[in-house]
Amino acid sequence: MENSILQLFPAQYRPFWKRTAMEQEHIQEIRLRIDRPVVLHMKGREVFLTSQGEFVDSPLYARSVDRKELEELLEHICHYSPYAFEEELRRGFVTVAGGHRVGVAGQAVLEADGTIRNIKNISFLNIRVSHQLKGVADKVLPRIYQNGVLKSALIISPPGCGKTTLLRDLVRQISDGNSFCRGMTVGVVDERSELAGSFLGRPQNDIGMRTDVLDGCPKEKGMLLLLRSMSPQVIAIDELGSDGELKALRQAAACGCKILATIHGEDRRDVERR
Repeated sequence: MENSILQLFPAQYRPFWKRTAMEQEHIQEIRLRIDRPVVLHMKGREVFLTSQGEFVDSPLYARSVDRKELEELLEHICHYSPYAFEEELRRGFVTVAGGHRVGVAGQAVLEADGTIRNIKNISFLNIRVSHQLKGVADKVLPRIYQNGVLKSALIISPPGCGKTTLLRDLVRQISDGNSFCRGMTVGVVDERSELAGSFLGRPQNDIGMRTDVLDGCPKEKGMLLLLRSMSPQVIAIDELGSDGELKALRQAAACGCKILATIHGEDRRDVERR
């Protein structure tokens, strides 16, 4: 029950979600939109839910979610204290026990400088189900070590192809040690709480015994902070993007850190072109 998605829902709705929870290992996302059918993304396809919580392929027989149910779900996720989660909601998501992440969308309230103060009238939720697949990096490990020395690595793939899952397992195996090298100190900058899946600062995923996590911090600032405070031998980040992040990576590399990073792209040429 500890990592079950069933815990995300208030008790009165759990009978409806029981069938979904039974298939948790195959589910990537649960999409909830007010007055629209519930949509599950699983095994590369869309699945809808009947009023009894059973799976169907057509939206014609699907159950919709009303505002009351969605608001009760959000209150439950925020432990009935949404103000305590105001900062996370402002960033657009809440990470919960088990490492699952709940994205939110609705009406943005802006500050005078254009930054987002908060999100109100939340009408859309995206529950991203956390999956830790230990061993998925086994075939990659031999390619990132040379004579027992770790090399920096950039993982390139389109969205939804498992690059975060692969990076997470690389971090775990490099941190704990493996047949190619003894364990190393790894610093993870987990800006969107996806790699470690931290809940109240505690990683919900196994990312290794020698790994330190900076959760919810912008990657550019987080890399430099970890360099100063935790002296990592390896720095890992997910979804490399901005010029500032590249600059921070160069500083980390200049300090002798090895880099593990992911980036969206079809292939190396696509990434170099952008």
